Amino acid sequence: MSSVFRFKRFEVRNERSSMKVNTDGVLLGAAMGLDVSDRRLLDVGTGTGTIAMMAAQRLHDLGAECVIDAIDIDQASAEEAAENFSASPWPDMLRASHISLDGFAAACGDGFDLIFSNPPYFDGSLKNPDARKSTARHSLSLSYRELIAFAADRLAPAGRLAMVLPSDCEQAMLRHARMFSLFPIRILRVRTVERKVPIRIIVELGRERSDCREELLTIHEKERYSEEYLSLTGDFYL
Repeated sequence: MSSVFRFKRFEVRNERSSMKVNTDGVLLGAAMGLDVSDRRLLDVGTGTGTIAMMAAQRLHDLGAECVIDAIDIDQASAEEAAENFSASPWPDMLRASHISLDGFAAACGDGFDLIFSNPPYFDGSLKNPDARKSTARHSLSLSYRELIAFAADRLAPAGRLAMVLPSDCEQAMLRHARMFSLFPIRILRVRTVERKVPIRIIVELGRERSDCREELLTIHEKERYSEEYLSLTGDFYL
């Protein structure tokens, strides 16, 4: 029996991808900044294609005319994303490719308005014995450092890089970004409940130094989803 995750306006076949639909990806897809002027977007490590489809829904609603390339080093993931894109309401906006970031870099050109990713981040952690899941979730295959270096070469002048990362990566990531002349535009810190410290950040980087907009999102309040979380994800979750 197939595994299908149903959103309000699209479905995600969630069967063969090495990374399933997850809260981090949904948060990134719902929270990252998008603009009607965005024309060329790239989803790195697309998995099931969920974040790319969320971006397509939001941009379609803005009236944007754009193309979202979605790449994954795992063949089964890229194939499943392609199937999900074809079945979505926005097949003309979405393209899935089985290719590494290095391979894509060799042919893609530059001028991306937005590059986004839910990248691997378990540096040094115990590897998953499932080789595909290990590749998907360990920075041996892709890290925020590679994404930053790629973005520094490929972003349009006003382009942005958006990522969701563990909060304890924040300072090291920002230092690394500065080495490539990328600077924080916005940081959304995400905590599960009010009494706990943030466990994730959604960060957006760009080429211009500016005041960074800092925000805080609490997912749960009084054993239910918070109003701010429901407002953020309300266009997507059933």
